[in-house]
Amino acid sequence: MDKIRIAIIDDEKLIREGLKIILSTYSDIDVVAMGESGYDALDLCTLNEIDLVLMDIRMPMCDGVLGTQLIKDKFPNTKVLILTTFKDIEYIQEALKKGASGYLLKDSSYDLIYEGIKAAAMGNIVIHPDVATNILNLTPMEADLNEICERYDLNHKELDIIKYIADGLSNKEIGEKLFLSEGTIKNNVSTILSKLELRDRTQIVVFSFKNNLTK
Repeated sequence: MDKIRIAIIDDEKLIREGLKIILSTYSDIDVVAMGESGYDALDLCTLNEIDLVLMDIRMPMCDGVLGTQLIKDKFPNTKVLILTTFKDIEYIQEALKKGASGYLLKDSSYDLIYEGIKAAAMGNIVIHPDVATNILNLTPMEADLNEICERYDLNHKELDIIKYIADGLSNKEIGEKLFLSEGTIKNNVSTILSKLELRDRTQIVVFSFKNNLTK
């Protein structure tokens, strides 16, 4: 099995080194580079084959938001996973808009960080449910599914797929839930992106939360 090649970006050396030591103990993780700013992240992606950048959001010179934009503009297939705290809501919103695959809280267990890296590397979205509502500026309320379907020309199967994507499921897992092939789900996701005029699965997740489709 191929290892997930990651870069760790944080302006605090102690955090960088600690993450490297711990994550290197997992057999399917290869920490290939480290840096202390978003500019470093871009340079490291240019010099190395990086699958995923694990990046702090608050850094001098170039923070995680700008770093995400720089990376996704030049290396759209490289995943960016943000390290953050509950206080960084506005930063997280901007990072998601720039194409980040989600975020992990800095006080998460190492096992949770590891699972988040694996999920993001597979193309899933990593969003902590306890703070998703705050991050997306939502107030809990019931979604009017029929109104959403009419407004965006969606059918109820497509709404179900949107919900499952927001729950972090892969196309294969969604297919198993709906008794459809992985290829059929992939085609449906493409249709959803076209109807909603969205770029990727991250934006589908944001759409789901904004329209109260995910509880």
